[in-house]
Amino acid sequence: MKKHRSLKAILSGVQNGKIGIEEALTKLKHFPFDELTHTKLDTHRELRKGFPEVIFCQGKTVGQIVEIARAIKKHGDRLLMTRASEEVYSAVKALLPGARMNTLARTIAYAKHPVVYASRPVAIVTAGTGDIPVAEEARETLAIIGRTTEQFYDVGVAGIHRLLLHTQELDSCAVAIVVAGMDGVLPSVVGGIVSHPVIAVPTSVGYGAHFSGLAPLLTMLNSCAPGVAVVNIDNGFGAGYFASMINI
Repeated sequence: MKKHRSLKAILSGVQNGKIGIEEALTKLKHFPFDELTHTKLDTHRELRKGFPEVIFCQGKTVGQIVEIARAIKKHGDRLLMTRASEEVYSAVKALLPGARMNTLARTIAYAKHPVVYASRPVAIVTAGTGDIPVAEEARETLAIIGRTTEQFYDVGVAGIHRLLLHTQELDSCAVAIVVAGMDGVLPSVVGGIVSHPVIAVPTSVGYGAHFSGLAPLLTMLNSCAPGVAVVNIDNGFGAGYFASMINI
């Protein structure tokens, strides 16, 4: 593994007189990374974004995932894996005994020193029970970043009174993540009753003409409610991360 110097090490070298200004500027031209045999790990992502790289497990071998997790652990005390399997969890537990898996969300989270920010919660809303796994991925993402959440599950437009019962609670949150499959209308409805941003997440839950999430995606993109942004199909992680950046 090729090891690139971290910003902290470079600054320390400058302060101690071991590294000159010109040399430091040269080293800082490109953000450093750890070069594994299969992955270039961005070790400064937490410095830039507030959270380290997240491991998307789908398509990677268990060995690759464990090696990436080990490298991330060297640089920080938090780690999130998405689209993870039980097999991956079994392997990761040996490296991170405190790791926790949410089987519904297919996420693995590890935080040596959990942080909770003092901020208004993020509302996570689903149209149906079948949308909950994507919502849980968003919730786990927010949890590892340190954001609090409030859940409002199975409150879709087929029984709109279920949603309206929580209008005041929804409006008291800083931002809402609204997850829906089928016709994908719920984000527009929520966007019409709250005063904060809404992040719409289409899911692949639905019948044939739903086209595995394409139909709700297009519905959400065509929302007439102002303040609604849309992420990709089933992208609970992207919605949770985006919400954490809004919820400051």
